[in-house]
Amino acid sequence: MEAVKKQEFSTASFRPSELKRKWRLGEGAIETTLFVLGLLTIFITVSIVIVLGDQALLFFNDPEVTLKEFFTSTKWTPAIGDFGIWALVSSTLTTSAIAILVAVPLGMSAAIYLSEYASPRLRSTLKPILEILAGIPTVVYGYFALLFVTPILRTIIGEDNIGVYNMLAAGLVMGIMILPLISSMSEDALSAVPRSLREAAYAMGATPFEASTQIVVPAALSGIGAAIIVGISRAVGETMIVAVASGATSNFTFNPLQAAETMTAHIARISGGDLPYGTVDYNSLFAIALMLFLVTLVLNLISQWVVARFREQYE
Repeated sequence: MEAVKKQEFSTASFRPSELKRKWRLGEGAIETTLFVLGLLTIFITVSIVIVLGDQALLFFNDPEVTLKEFFTSTKWTPAIGDFGIWALVSSTLTTSAIAILVAVPLGMSAAIYLSEYASPRLRSTLKPILEILAGIPTVVYGYFALLFVTPILRTIIGEDNIGVYNMLAAGLVMGIMILPLISSMSEDALSAVPRSLREAAYAMGATPFEASTQIVVPAALSGIGAAIIVGISRAVGETMIVAVASGATSNFTFNPLQAAETMTAHIARISGGDLPYGTVDYNSLFAIALMLFLVTLVLNLISQWVVARFREQYE
């Protein structure tokens, strides 16, 4: 009997150690895989920067191009030697600003409702429906802006005041496109606020609206700010909507009723043509892409600063 007990004891003591050893092997494999994937991501990012920088350097070394003209001129016509980036930057900023003016109020309203007012059952239904908008191809949004939104705007504003191609329609539809991104990230930030803060506000006599706007939203400000910055980055980098609905003529203007070409739309249009390799027109695409990359990088750095500056930690 004692021999049987000793055997059972030795078996029982052996199995946990064996499982522990297998667990460590599995953890080590997972850790190594994640490390390799992280390095791969960094390698891809660095490779993109190197390629953009190398090709952009060829552009700036061309005798026809000067840094002063590139950063100060408002005319972009490579065919005659005009390389003023502000003709493309102005339209990019205009469409992105319109998109943010549409997406932030609507996205924040949806996020506050889903987080503070909707029941769990209603939230589980409405949130996936809202996020369906993020899965619609952007080219569909582009033709929606051109064939549906633009005719409505021309009816309201007047056909003489707004053209078939305009930045207003493109910006409005871009706002609809990034709305799920801002609302979903903001709702996650609001839901992460401890329930005790809400209950404390209610105990002090605050209404649900007061608790939401004066307690919950300020507590989740870092996540909301990050969501807005990510939405801006998404709008700045959008291509197909502005390529279809905004126009294909570089135009330095901040008037949303006019047609103008953004940086991404210009890259998409020119790169699809028959530009000879190594020409100044070809290399200009990389200079624009590098400028776009730097704008996105600055926005991401601002996002990191906002998160670090306004982050609230709760015990």
